[in-house]
Amino acid sequence: MQKNYVKQLLKIAVPIMLSNIISQVQMLTDRAFLGNVNILYMSALGNASSPMWTTMSFCFSIVTGASIIISQMVGRNERQETETYAASLLKWINILPLAMFLFWICFGRFVFVKMGVSANVLPMCMEYLRYFSPIFLVIGIEAATMVIMQTSNYTKPLIWFGLIRSLLNVLLDWIMIFGKFGCPAMGITGAAIATTISEYVGLVFSLIIFVKSEKIVTRPSLSAVIKAPLMPFLKSARLGVNTALEDFAWNCGNLALIAILNTINEKAAGIYSMIFGIEILAVVLIGAIGNGTMTLTSEATGAGDVKKYKSVPLIAYLISAGFSFVMLVACLAAPKSIIGIFTKDEAVIASCGLYLILMCVNLYSKSGNIIVGNAIRGYGDTRWMFFTQIAGTVSVVAFALLFVKVFDFGMTGVFMAVLTDEFLRAGVNFGKFRWIVKKMALK
Repeated sequence: MQKNYVKQLLKIAVPIMLSNIISQVQMLTDRAFLGNVNILYMSALGNASSPMWTTMSFCFSIVTGASIIISQMVGRNERQETETYAASLLKWINILPLAMFLFWICFGRFVFVKMGVSANVLPMCMEYLRYFSPIFLVIGIEAATMVIMQTSNYTKPLIWFGLIRSLLNVLLDWIMIFGKFGCPAMGITGAAIATTISEYVGLVFSLIIFVKSEKIVTRPSLSAVIKAPLMPFLKSARLGVNTALEDFAWNCGNLALIAILNTINEKAAGIYSMIFGIEILAVVLIGAIGNGTMTLTSEATGAGDVKKYKSVPLIAYLISAGFSFVMLVACLAAPKSIIGIFTKDEAVIASCGLYLILMCVNLYSKSGNIIVGNAIRGYGDTRWMFFTQIAGTVSVVAFALLFVKVFDFGMTGVFMAVLTDEFLRAGVNFGKFRWIVKKMALK
């Protein structure tokens, strides 16, 4: 039975992992190209992409409610209700990205100024925003199709989406950032244009597979989408909004950390962006395992299967801890080589070894929060993680201010604050998971 859980988990997670790895290699290439042209580009990228992702992730997170509800219906074999919720999601989710697009077009400069972006970096942020913002118009359909594929336990199309998008992005980055084949060297502007073009092209190929594949069993018919009422989407959004607000709270904390880093020096946000980019390589793998955990624990909740609900997260954490260990070994073995991918600045390279180690240690706690958090959501409780994240946001900012402003630990203080926050929340969330298991066993 344990082997069966592993198989189910990996069936969902591995395609998401591969897609995420491909995407992150693309993003790291982006950073490597820009960092080797101008280290300030890294600060611009960190300052511009972080707040935009804060709003963008809201859309990807709010569909969590639909994923939970649909998966629980799959567990209960309620096919008609499944189609109703999937159709409503596809039809109505696109309102949110349009509102985000308009927000950034109108208020982008205001946000960057309030973040304390320097006069040298601000124009770069605005250039990146101008050409990156059209991506907001397609993230709704991306989020909806991802949920439908995930609840169908068929995520292989995500590999093709990630592969096409990322390979094209790397090629266009090389051409547009450095000015190849007669194209002018556009620096950070070229990076934004390349990302936007690649996102649209990749989505077209993904949608072709989505429409034609017979394995996507929770995909609604076109007529169902056209007739879909708003209420099922609102009901799922009401459940998912806690996860969206949770991500928003996390991102607000991250933005506050960047603002604190901006007070240290102009390069601090860029260095943090590099370390964060390296960490993401492990986090996207763990996050994919977390997606599978939420789907399977939602099905277990719908079916009343306590053993499955308990076992899947424990297996998922062991796999995630393995990823964390591999990352730690790599960073201990070759820290300078890893940082050297992104910059040739010897002073920056020399200073980053400790940050890499702190990041790797933090992965063990972060894994717990991702895996256990998704299990708690799978049970249908999305408010818990939202409340703990609010507390976490307050604590990480407070710890960062204490370590940086009072104890004068500089950038090390920011990483210590993140590590402390993740560790405390991991313990609290694991206690909640154990309580849920005991509650299910009594039913």
